[in-house]
Amino acid sequence: MALKSTLPVMHDVELATLAAGGRRDAFGELVRRHGSAVRGLLRRMGAEAATADDLAQDAFLAAFEQITDFRGDGTFQAWVKRIAARLYVRHWRKAAHVDLLAETPEPEDAPRHDGEEGHAHRVALRIDLDEALRSLAEPERLCVSLCYGGGLSHAEAAEALNTPLGTVKSHVKRGLDKLRRRLASPEGDGGPNGQGWERRVHG
Repeated sequence: MALKSTLPVMHDVELATLAAGGRRDAFGELVRRHGSAVRGLLRRMGAEAATADDLAQDAFLAAFEQITDFRGDGTFQAWVKRIAARLYVRHWRKAAHVDLLAETPEPEDAPRHDGEEGHAHRVALRIDLDEALRSLAEPERLCVSLCYGGGLSHAEAAEALNTPLGTVKSHVKRGLDKLRRRLASPEGDGGPNGQGWERRVHG
């Protein structure tokens, strides 16, 4: 009982070790800590809410079965996100209706707003990352989310998507360029010179 009461303050690696020894309550604490982040990644990749919930559950079940593979070299959250990302790719490929090899259109330039009113307008319309990701073409969103949220390398994403490496790199570059433009703030804290928005892709 005393050990159970200390689970919330244990490090993820300690919890994973206990889970590997059969402690389901320890793994339950890992799910509690990281379930929201995994579902968020799946939503950013394009999954509907119900699908994200189902795939997140599948990802944690797979993680529990493979828990002895987690060595603590990286974070547990990053590890389970990689599992979730690969599960989403499998799901996506079964119902794939998007040609990843197709060129994606460039966005139209946003209207300019000048003066103090324009500055206030830009600040008021500072776009949330999730909305910005949804504005990307599906191939761009999928590739950016895989590489920056799911932690896959360009090569791993290309293999998972069964798509040429150059195509994945192109979608990632185009998607990141669009995100930088769209999330740029007048103060520069979330724009091309800041890293805040890139950290939030992982969140």
